[in-house]
Amino acid sequence: MKKIEHIGIAVKDIETSNELFAALFGKKHYKTEEVKSEGVITSFFKNGPNKIELLQATNSDSPIAKFIEKKGEGIHHIAFAVKDIEKEIKRLKSEGFKMIHEKPKKGADNKLIAFLHPKATNGVLIELCQDIKD
Repeated sequence: MKKIEHIGIAVKDIETSNELFAALFGKKHYKTEEVKSEGVITSFFKNGPNKIELLQATNSDSPIAKFIEKKGEGIHHIAFAVKDIEKEIKRLKSEGFKMIHEKPKKGADNKLIAFLHPKATNGVLIELCQDIKD
């Protein structure tokens, strides 16, 4: 794993949260994107070298809706940048980690993504991210 790619925060209302984080960081979000396969709208902020991803559910069956229902708004996941996501999934599985996604899928911000199951990582949802090469 190369670095923390972003921290994902589950929110009920992305517009209200965009205003809050814009005031916090002193600048507006740089991108909003819907990821239909995950049932979310995302919004990204840069703060120095770090990125924050806000996630709002678009339907009641999405993982974000279920997370907010159980735990409320807050930190949802930590994403790590990887060079080769398929190789990293294979390596982690060989180390005994349980994956939510056995194969990478397209995510927000031009990334391939895969999640590790939080039961295997002390309750922390970990996302792997690889830049999609055009």
